[in-house]
Amino acid sequence: MSRLDFYQPEELVLIVKRSAQILGVEITREGALEIAGRSRGTPRVANRLLKRVRDYAQVRADGLINLEVAMAALSFLEVDPLGLDHSDRTLLKTIIQKFGGGPVGLDTLAAATSEESETVEDVYEPYLIQLGMLIRTPRGRVVTPRAFQHLGLKDQREGGLF
Repeated sequence: MSRLDFYQPEELVLIVKRSAQILGVEITREGALEIAGRSRGTPRVANRLLKRVRDYAQVRADGLINLEVAMAALSFLEVDPLGLDHSDRTLLKTIIQKFGGGPVGLDTLAAATSEESETVEDVYEPYLIQLGMLIRTPRGRVVTPRAFQHLGLKDQREGGLF
């Protein structure tokens, strides 16, 4: 059986630098590493972020993507240092605020976030599970203490555990 793993940041740096060269944009190693580190271990995401950072650099900087420009652009795009975006944070906050941290069923969670069940399961969950912020249980999805911590929220559950 084949198994696909997420790419490591150093592997993604090479991809980002090569894509930047193809796009004709100048990028420093530090800028590429910042984009790679927030790309969820996925080349497709790294390339998407590179294009958005390039746009930001062309409009708000001198076109060069260095560490400062990459950090400012990714902050502007609401992509945090772990690679979580607005949708990821909305999913986690919905489980916390509407369902007490879980468990909550997939279909209920999808309805509460206005997402398709397949999108939640295939796009958001794998990375959140890998980060240790979400677990699947027989009763439904549950956020972990790490998710509360990352979002800056207090875990109100008994003992702070699920």
